[in-house]
Amino acid sequence: MFLVALATPCVADGLYGYVDQNGVAHWSNLALEGYILFRKDPPSAADSTAADTQANRAAAADTRLPAAGLRRRYSDLVARVAREQQIDAALLHAIVTVESGYNERARSPKGASGLMQLMPGTAQRYGVMDVWNPLENLRGGARYLRDLLVLFKDNLNLALAAYNAGEGAVIGSGYQIPPYPETRTYVPRVLQHYQQYRSGTKL
Repeated sequence: MFLVALATPCVADGLYGYVDQNGVAHWSNLALEGYILFRKDPPSAADSTAADTQANRAAAADTRLPAAGLRRRYSDLVARVAREQQIDAALLHAIVTVESGYNERARSPKGASGLMQLMPGTAQRYGVMDVWNPLENLRGGARYLRDLLVLFKDNLNLALAAYNAGEGAVIGSGYQIPPYPETRTYVPRVLQHYQQYRSGTKL
């Protein structure tokens, strides 16, 4: 994802952000192009100018969240789900890093939600009752990933491509990574994080 700074800022009314190709989360109180709304704030007539100024200063001072700290926050849940579904915890961490940057309230414009960015249909398929519950979201995403690995005979590239674009897109592309720019960027990003997490490299 890229940021175009030419967009006209809107009135500050929430928290916006996106995760870049390095898995780093960026935040703003303005609806800049490429940023997704994560939290809607109630309108406030008083102190709006001061709040906007403070938020802008905070964003300018530091737009990088401590990725290692966020991973530690969810490490126990990820380890638990990884054991349950017999999936490498480092792989789950890599997917969460790219999908949501460990923001359990993340929601994409297409409706994917939570840590593992489950689409409504996928959440329903895997019995996720509360997509905003980190444990349920992780379980649903891990079960889906496990089934994709079975479907594509442990071909991780294809399983990850299917997680991003859907298994139908991979099958329809002749069991190849679909020719979608997002998917062809997504797969190597996840694999890069996976390799680094397995080796213990801190990002």
